[in-house]
Amino acid sequence: RKLPGCVNLGGMKLWSVVVVALSLAAWVGLWATPGEPPDEPRFTAQNELVRPEGYREWIFVGASLGMSYNDQAPKQPTFHNVYLHPRAYREWQKTGRFPERTILAMELLTPGSQESINRQGQFENRAVGVEAAVKDSSRFAEGWAYFNFIRQGQPAAPTAKAFPKEACWECHHQHGQTDNVFTQFYPVLRREWK
Repeated sequence: RKLPGCVNLGGMKLWSVVVVALSLAAWVGLWATPGEPPDEPRFTAQNELVRPEGYREWIFVGASLGMSYNDQAPKQPTFHNVYLHPRAYREWQKTGRFPERTILAMELLTPGSQESINRQGQFENRAVGVEAAVKDSSRFAEGWAYFNFIRQGQPAAPTAKAFPKEACWECHHQHGQTDNVFTQFYPVLRREWK
């Protein structure tokens, strides 16, 4: 007997096809992988950068220990791990330029030693915090701005104001090998490796 509104598809009712299709769609949705981290830096209404999330899943471009831009060695050197958003990295590979809305995140970590079986050398120990560089000419007259989410003895700040131009931009502009970025310190971004 034929139910009202059902179409016979060679012995199979349309409602059966719909149920199977919906079940398949639900199953595929469960196994879908999340996409890339957000492509764009996010800002508050006060022009503060929202702390980047998921940066450890970005492209790792280089690390340093105790690097300083003045003659005095830092009292407590830290490891610096630098990550570049995948979209910006792909553009860098193609053109050798950083696109608008590029985000670089620099994570600072204390060095550790003499723990567990370690007797020589140092390893990355505790996270200090994260800083970021953003290229956005529509938002910043100089093109790039620099941010610090570190609050001593407190959880990381959820947002940060850009440093004044004299604090970071001047040095990056004068010494950054490529477009205000210290590519000379990041093996993955050195053009001679391409």
